[in-house]
Amino acid sequence: MTTRLYLVRHGATPLSAEDRFSGAANIHLSDEGRAQVQYLAERLADDDIHAVYTSPLDRTMETAVILAKPHGLTPIPCDGLREISHGHWEGLSRREVEERFPEEYLNWESDPFTFAPAEGESGISVLARALPVIREIVVSHKDRNVLVVSHKATLRLLISSLLGFDVRGYRDRLDQAPACLNILDFKDPARARLMLFNDISHYADQPNRPRQHLSRWWDVSTAP
Repeated sequence: MTTRLYLVRHGATPLSAEDRFSGAANIHLSDEGRAQVQYLAERLADDDIHAVYTSPLDRTMETAVILAKPHGLTPIPCDGLREISHGHWEGLSRREVEERFPEEYLNWESDPFTFAPAEGESGISVLARALPVIREIVVSHKDRNVLVVSHKATLRLLISSLLGFDVRGYRDRLDQAPACLNILDFKDPARARLMLFNDISHYADQPNRPRQHLSRWWDVSTAP
């Protein structure tokens, strides 16, 4: 038997399509986001979900409540699952950050795992609080299915770390669409197998195509 974690990103918000740093912002789902999550709730309604854990921010709590309802569960908030904080960049567009904090931004672009803007968090800091939560969930719900609702950066960092990927590339190498589903199976708290990644087939026929993701890696043209 294995412990199965359903890792879910919250649904879309009014800021989802904006090129802004808003990890710590406490915002609600948009109508589109609620619809995305409802589709996922219907998809998982017949699965034997034993517990639901969530980041305490409004958008994740709202997502978790919708997903937990078919199973008669009450989501359990865990501060360790909240999104990465960008400190004094919060609310600013990438262009504004590049203009106001050019040296900071270059350092963060080159290594977002170990570097953090002033008053913000590095990827290391996020994993230091999020990984113990995942471990405790796996230990406490052996051989059960558990749903975990979190955020784009936090989920990418967790998946990278749990699978042994180079975490420094989490922003450019992995995506997490709104209301996406990831599934990881655990034989023990330290070893995980990825069974499903960034799946949005409950509301979209095809995966999202990369657009601006607050990174120059996708934005700079590679055409000759």
